[in-house]
Amino acid sequence: MALPSFAHGLARYALVAALAAVFALFAALAPGFLSGANLLSVLVNNFALLAIVAIAMTFAVSAGGIDLSVGTAVDFSSFAFVSLVLAGQPVALAALGGLAGGALVGLFNAVLIAGIGISPFLATLGTLFVGRSVQQLLTNGGNPVYLPPAGVPEAFRFLGHGALAGIPVPLIVTALVVAGAWVVLARTRFGRVALATGIQASVVRYSGLRLPRITAATYVLVSTIAAVVGLILTSTVTVYIPSSGNAFLLNAIGATFIGTTFDPHGRPNVPGTVLGVLLLGVVANGLLLSGLNFYWQQVGTGLLIFSVLAIGFANRKAAGRV
Repeated sequence: MALPSFAHGLARYALVAALAAVFALFAALAPGFLSGANLLSVLVNNFALLAIVAIAMTFAVSAGGIDLSVGTAVDFSSFAFVSLVLAGQPVALAALGGLAGGALVGLFNAVLIAGIGISPFLATLGTLFVGRSVQQLLTNGGNPVYLPPAGVPEAFRFLGHGALAGIPVPLIVTALVVAGAWVVLARTRFGRVALATGIQASVVRYSGLRLPRITAATYVLVSTIAAVVGLILTSTVTVYIPSSGNAFLLNAIGATFIGTTFDPHGRPNVPGTVLGVLLLGVVANGLLLSGLNFYWQQVGTGLLIFSVLAIGFANRKAAGRV
């Protein structure tokens, strides 16, 4: 019994060990890595926005699916936000419009997946392509939409560059999203049913629960969470760039699946996803400071993902949970 118990502990904390190892490695090798300015940069520039998108992805994977259109939700939110601000609408109303724009992507996915019965992978892949084309049409071939410096409201700037009690607003928003997602997924009936759907959808169906409704709500929630990033990103750079949200997609998927190693049963979970995002952020920053070519940085990130997943899988297997 001692060996499986030990392996179970390794399986859960392989991610923590990997994070500690890369942190120690870059602290020793990368000049300036431990400086306060650099660590804050990791949190604001490498962690905050990706964490929100990865949390959205965690809900989709928890429910037994995946959402390849989270970047499209980011983009639609950004476009709606910028357009409404340019039209002279109050920032609060423009932000609500941005969230609604992102939620529409989720509603479209919900119709395809829960209504028609298309698999999540194919449905959201189609949404990604449709969303990219719509953005090209709305911007005359993909031209950025700029906000003139003189016409940017102070409340708009505050969302991307402001601070409360010395803490950057993007980090505060990220913390609120993470805390809310943990409560929903771990402490509410909806979260438990979503997890059960991902584990055994047929059981949920035979239990009398309305599986299509649960699935639809999940994908709308996923896109709404991702839409928050559209608001922050736009208020940070004061420009909407078509299809820029897709830059978060692969790392969000990677962080979510890295995070499954933090759960003894290999299931998606909010704390694991947050640690996965932090791991990817630390590695990206450390490799950059080390002066490696960008393409080697991508190779290093990919190898790290493989390593963490392989160690987690091997340890769960040794513990008899695979």
